[in-house]
Order: sequence, then structure tokens, then C-alpha cells
Amino acid sequence: MSVRVGLAQLNLRLGDLDGNAGMIVDAYDAAVADGARVVVFSELTVTGYPPEDLLLKPAFVEGAAAALARIAGHTGDVPAVVGFPEDSGAGGPIRLWNSAALCWGGAVRGVFRKHLLPNYAVFDEQRYFVPGSDAGPLLDVDGVAVGVSVCEDLWGPPRTADASAEDGGLPSIVGGEADTSPALAQVAMGAQLLVNLNGSPYRRGKQADRESVARMRAAALGVPVVYVNQVGGQDELVFDGSSFVTDAAGQVICRLPAFVEQVAVCDVAILGSEDSSSAGSGGSAPVGGAELRRSGAGDGAALNVLTPMLDPLEEVWQALVAATRDYVRKNGFSDVAVGLSGGIDSSAVAAIAADALGPEHVHGVSMPSRYSSEGSRTDAAQLAANLGIDFRTVPIEPAHSALAGMLDRSTGAGPGAAGIGSIADSAGATGSTDADDSTGDAAAADLTDQNLQSRIRGVLLMALSNRFGWLVLTTGNKTETSVGYTTLYGDTAGAYAVIRDVPKLLVYELCAWRNRQGDGERIPQACIDKPPSAELRPDQRDDQSLPPYELLDPLVEAYVEGDLSASEMLEQPELLDQYGADPEVVHRITRLVDIAEYKRRQSPPGPRITAKSFGKDRRMPITNFFR
Repeated sequence: MSVRVGLAQLNLRLGDLDGNAGMIVDAYDAAVADGARVVVFSELTVTGYPPEDLLLKPAFVEGAAAALARIAGHTGDVPAVVGFPEDSGAGGPIRLWNSAALCWGGAVRGVFRKHLLPNYAVFDEQRYFVPGSDAGPLLDVDGVAVGVSVCEDLWGPPRTADASAEDGGLPSIVGGEADTSPALAQVAMGAQLLVNLNGSPYRRGKQADRESVARMRAAALGVPVVYVNQVGGQDELVFDGSSFVTDAAGQVICRLPAFVEQVAVCDVAILGSEDSSSAGSGGSAPVGGAELRRSGAGDGAALNVLTPMLDPLEEVWQALVAATRDYVRKNGFSDVAVGLSGGIDSSAVAAIAADALGPEHVHGVSMPSRYSSEGSRTDAAQLAANLGIDFRTVPIEPAHSALAGMLDRSTGAGPGAAGIGSIADSAGATGSTDADDSTGDAAAADLTDQNLQSRIRGVLLMALSNRFGWLVLTTGNKTETSVGYTTLYGDTAGAYAVIRDVPKLLVYELCAWRNRQGDGERIPQACIDKPPSAELRPDQRDDQSLPPYELLDPLVEAYVEGDLSASEMLEQPELLDQYGADPEVVHRITRLVDIAEYKRRQSPPGPRITAKSFGKDRRMPITNFFR
């Protein structure tokens, strides 16, 4: 025997309770038309995930309950399993359960309450929810007992910040004394199929970990597992969907596409069902009991879709595209502006935006200064032509000269002094950064002049945003953001930081990958080949003030994502030997990361693609003396 399960992988709009209810009802109808005998949705489907402090508003929780009642009222004899925040009736701010409603026949017939509330990485569920304790009720689907759980419940053991560990660190724990998953109790109660509702944000390589955990669960318990996740961008999180089903042996038999909204059905074989006249045992009665009539399978049913997992670089690119598209559109914008320097970072952001929104909605702005090379100007123009986006040039020299002169008069810089307007080439100053290790009046004047140029560009982009209603995308990558190689109120000025969590070397890899996709050279090869430079003073290169990115990226990863201290990094000879880092470089880089925290607090959000981004994942104090 098999059960036809509907998987509803939806791009929800957080807080749009009526709109989400409409999407859920439509998805339910589509799955039922294709013969689904149960339709499974994602975690907190009604509200979207994560609702954060909206959950502290009683009116929001009441609205979610009303939306759920509308959804339940629409259901027929096919159950829908829908995530929602449930008021426990307790006083105080932490009063909710993270629940899954079991709905059919026009009403909510039962509720499962999430047991395991993650409080690591981007998750903060113990701020809002109290844990459930009952492994039931089980859902009766045509005589098959179905156990319902929510996200972390499938993983089981309590986890900490090391949630990025391969397989979640589960292989030695599944089925043991430390295994706290309610799935064990559900199978002991007679569950023959497990369904799991998820709000699982994307990070690189996460799908392999999810499937590994589900496969271990299925094989250890001898029951199939259905895993349904939401899709789409929500502020700094992006959800990839990638919903899937394993059979009772732990083999993946269905996988929906990543970053695509889809409703599909999957026929899941149930072991031992021929001998089961009713679901449930062990002292806990299943929900249901009514005879459920089977509806005919729709002719359009696409059974057991098994979409291949994406290439690792395509996966990251599609995550950035999906996140950008949803951030722009869900916040009521249609068009974006990108400052084009002719460099690799702005080229990547423009190409991602063009893929996300369509080239007609992307406006590239070249803002050359006295230091901009002719090659950078022509590369920016060529990029715009390759992408088919709007391109305009606004030279900053008039404003640069005027403001530098004003500052010189204010600071009393006379002829021969280190005036801002007269500085052209001062050794030791870093590009596009507000603070560094340089000393001396000449260096300070040079640094001021560099940041002045960046801030002029930020002012111009925001003026265009005001004038035309464009949302400004910033172009700083994770490596630059880490060490403060950005100008506050300059190249950090904007609404969304598309590659904020993308290390510099990965930016190069992504651009090369995009150029191989068969629709021509999107990013000019010259943008990829040229040495990286802020071009804020003559003959400037990034490696004059920063270590090579081949060294810098691994150091930043170890310090930020690995949470190693400088002393711990120095105790790892393989890290130093492999990348050629010496103690002085390690201490300097970790110090730069620490002192740039105040900048990151004032910078726009951007999509998370690594195990630890700057935002929900990493909450470091600005005033901090630990080294």
C-alpha cells in the first residue's frame, strides 16, 4: 500500500496572514486535485518564518488563529498539516507553542506542538515558544498512522552553535539515550509515516546534511520521512525549499527543486500496512477514525519528482538571486540602482540583480573620480551592455574638488601642507576604509580624501533612489565587510547588501560560473582578471594594505565562522603553513575584524549563505577588549 502525500513548498509573505491563507488554500486544492491523501505545509505556514517579535503582539497571534480557522474551514476529507503559532493561555511574553494543526472536514481536529526549540545560529525560538511534550496525536490517513513533527524535532539531540557540523553530529546519537526526537515515541506509538514541517534557512551544503539526517531517521526507524520546507527570501535569510521524501530504507525518492515554489505529490510506500486495520498502538489513540474517501488522481499529477541537487556554485548564485528578488519585491520596489566601478564585486551584484529582477529593472551608475582608470570606466560600460541594463555616468570630480577645498579651509591646510585637496599619493593609507594603522598628517589627509570620494558616491546613489524610487544595492563582500574595508555612509549606503556574506574568492568563482552558463559573457573578463582596487588614489591595489585574499579569506573564516581566537589560530600550524600567515598578520586581521563591528551594525542586511554571517548569527559587542 502507498499514501499519496502532497508537498506544498510555498514562498510565503511574512505577516500577510490573509494572503498566506489564500496561498495555502490554493495549494491544498491543487494537491487534492492530484490525488493527495494528506497535504503537508511548512513550519509556521500561516505567518511565514521567522515572525520574530511579531509573536509578542497579541493581535498578530489572534490574526493567525483566525487565518487558520479559515484554512481549516476549507478542508474536506483530505487532511492538511499546517504550521501556526498557538497561544498556550499562559501569561507573560513566552506564551506560545510552535504548532502544527491537523485539519480536515472543515475544522482543526488535532495539534502537535514542537518539542525541541533551537536557540543557536539564526534561531531564537526560546524567546517566544514553550516546548510541547506530547509525541501525539497521530494522524490517520486511510488507515495509515502518520507522526507529525516540526523542524528540529527530526534532528533530536540538543545542539549548540556548532549546528554546521556534518550531519548535525547525529550518527553516534540516533536511537541512543541522548536522542530526544519525538519521532522515536511516535514510531513506538505505531506511526508508519513521519512528516516534518520546516522553516530551514539556506546555507552552503545544508541540503546534504538535511537529507543525511532524514535518511538516518528513516533507516533506523523503518518508516518513510516527508520533509517540507518553505522557499524564498526573508530579510537576511533565504529559504531554498528543497523539500524531499525518503522511503523506509532511507533512500530519497522525491526532491522538489531548490528556490522554486512548487506543489507536488509523492506516492510513499508504507511497510506492513497490509496488516494494519487501524493506526496507533502503545496507549495513545490516533486522531481521526472517520472513514476517508479516496479522491481520484488528477491527470496532471507529477509523481515522485526527483530534482537533482544543484551544482555548489549554482546553488549559491540561485540563493543570492532569490534573496534579492524577494527583498526588493516584497518591500514594494521594482527597480534597483548599483554603483558600477568596473570591479568584480559591483559586476557580480549587477549580474545577480539582472537575473533576479530582469535587466530592465536594474540601473548601473558609473561615478568616476580623478583616480578612476580608463579601463575601469570602459569595463563598467561593457558590463552594462552585456547585461542589457540601464547605464549612466555621473562624474564626482566637481563635488570632490569642492568638498576637499571646503575641508582644507576648515582644517587650516595651507600651501605645502598635507591638505585633503592636495593629497594625491600618500603611502600606507588603505582604500575605502574609515580607520587603519596609518599615522601622520599626510596619511590622515589621504584617508580622509579616499573616504570623501566614497561618501559622495553614496550621496549620489541615494539621491537617485529618492528621485526615481530605486532601491540601492551595496556591493561589499564578506571579506571586506569583515576587516572594515568599507566606508561608512559611503559604499555601505543602501538598502540591501547582496554579497555581504560572500567571501572575495567566492565572488570570483561565482562570476566565472555565471559566464559559463551559455548566454554569453555576462561579466567582462577584464573585470575578473584585473587586480582588485578601490581606485581612490593613484595606482592603488588592495594587496598594498591587506594580505592576499588567498590568505585573508581563510583567516576570516577561521575567526568569524570558526569562532577561533587569534591565539587559537596561532596554535594551528596547518592554517599558518598552508596559507603563509605569520603571527603579526593574524593579530592584525583579527583586530581589524573586531574594530569594524560598529560599521557592520550600521550597514544594510544581506542574504546569509555561510554557516555564520554578520547579523542574526553573530552578535558581538562593539566595545570589546577581548583579544
